[in-house]
Amino acid sequence: MKAIRQIKSDEELDGNRRKRFGFGASEAVFAAFVAISGLLLAFHSGGFVLNFERVGFSALSSLQKGVGAIGRGIGDVIDSVHELARLREENAYLTERLKNYEYFQRNNTEINKENERLREQLGFSTQIEQKNCPAQVIGRNTDNVYSTLTINKGSRAGIKKNMPVLAIQEGQIGLVGKITTVGLETSMVLPIFDSKCTVSARIQSTRDIGLVSGKGDSGGTLSMRYVKKRVLDELHYGDIIVTSGENENYLRDINIGTISRITELDYDATLDIEIVPIINFSRLENVIVTDLKELNPNLAGK
Repeated sequence: MKAIRQIKSDEELDGNRRKRFGFGASEAVFAAFVAISGLLLAFHSGGFVLNFERVGFSALSSLQKGVGAIGRGIGDVIDSVHELARLREENAYLTERLKNYEYFQRNNTEINKENERLREQLGFSTQIEQKNCPAQVIGRNTDNVYSTLTINKGSRAGIKKNMPVLAIQEGQIGLVGKITTVGLETSMVLPIFDSKCTVSARIQSTRDIGLVSGKGDSGGTLSMRYVKKRVLDELHYGDIIVTSGENENYLRDINIGTISRITELDYDATLDIEIVPIINFSRLENVIVTDLKELNPNLAGK
């Protein structure tokens, strides 16, 4: 009996403890009511709405930043492409301008050289005693048999057959040849390097006379013959050969060339003298045709 009572006492004690420390249904309902009231109060005060707005704003801002960065990147790429295209166009334009500048520079250089040659030629043509006519070489027919130069002046300019033709190169006056054929607007010149051309000439230093003839080569040498062997010791390489002025075929003392070789022939009493022409015919552009029978009208009043 004591044991049964003891068990009941223990059960009663446990019941009392649960009543003291446990929650009943009414307490649970009350707690739920308090929680719901707090939530409603929070929503009513705007606290939760504000937090959601902040979260949404942050997310939207991040998205906008990302889209903006992508947009700026695409914009930069497009701008770079446009800038590259513009630079290419500008480079092409400047390259073309540079080509034009270089072309004009070359032209100006050529024009200046041409003007210098013409001034030099004009200066000589106004000082020479004989009437003369400046002309330009416009054609060439050169071979080993027959060689001619064509100039742009003819009978209308007063050109006549057998008139001597001169030129100025590097400040030196030299003999070119003589007129052989005359047209209305053009004429043909037989140059001194042609084998059919013969010029009475002198050695400038000794005044010995001989005949100079061509060998048919525009870039080759001339030959001077009939100079006596006795003057061999007086001759030197580089001595100047000039026109003699005899027979009134050419002006007197016009440069023909310089001695480059002297050959003494055993079977001949004269020397075979090789001459380098003073005129470079491959560069010949302008000439002066002279009239030995008329005086220069520019010098008539002097």
